[in-house]
Amino acid sequence: MRLHALTLCSLALLLSGCVHNASNNQPVPSSPSLAELGEASPALAHYTQKYVDDDLWKRTQLSPRDRSIVTLAALIARNDRVELPYHLNLALDNGVKPGEISEIVAHLAFYSGWPSATSAAEITRSVFAQRGITQSQLPPVNVTLLGVDEKAETARSTQVASSFNSVSSGTVEFTEKAVFGDLWRRPGLTPRDRSMVTVSALITSGQVEQIGYHLNRAMDNGLTQRQASEMLTQLAFYAGWPKVFSALPVAKKAFEARNS
Repeated sequence: MRLHALTLCSLALLLSGCVHNASNNQPVPSSPSLAELGEASPALAHYTQKYVDDDLWKRTQLSPRDRSIVTLAALIARNDRVELPYHLNLALDNGVKPGEISEIVAHLAFYSGWPSATSAAEITRSVFAQRGITQSQLPPVNVTLLGVDEKAETARSTQVASSFNSVSSGTVEFTEKAVFGDLWRRPGLTPRDRSMVTVSALITSGQVEQIGYHLNRAMDNGLTQRQASEMLTQLAFYAGWPKVFSALPVAKKAFEARNS
């Protein structure tokens, strides 16, 4: 255990309200209502009501809180600005803590890119301001990092270095000191939830080669196969059927290996 500063100053500034070009009084954009969707596409409004609102979100295989985490990860990975305000509010209503949302945004800077995370931070800050959520409710930069499984991390680190150090030593360096040496060890989001966020973002982005490792890591971190399976169902609606069907063979292989 030790104190360590995660270098996410730009995101921290946005979430704390220190960026001059975005006022706390700025209204949060709202997602289109079903009636508004119907004005453009009656079929879309019908499917939203029938299959998303009245079916998907009421399935018991995944809690509303977990569904919100998966959905936020997908929306941030897509750099979505229309649905995100609604789902940030829904996530808070479903029990996702402000500090957890703050950590999701920071986590996805590494897995979906700084522009997507910065965009999400701007919207998140506006939602927090409207709901009276203050910086004191968010995890600070300096935290006591979680411990790690030294054997597993050494094996992972050695494999990454031996495979890719000659290709891009800088990427390997930041993978070790920033991603796995710092980000994954922050306590504001449980390892299970970080894994769920990561897998959701990878599937949404179509990063099939990365899914197997992180899906197994998610289940090692406490995500059950039933929950992982339903995560895929949730993502079919928010990432799209093609992205999920590309991930299904990887998930099938992971499930079969763990069940053998």
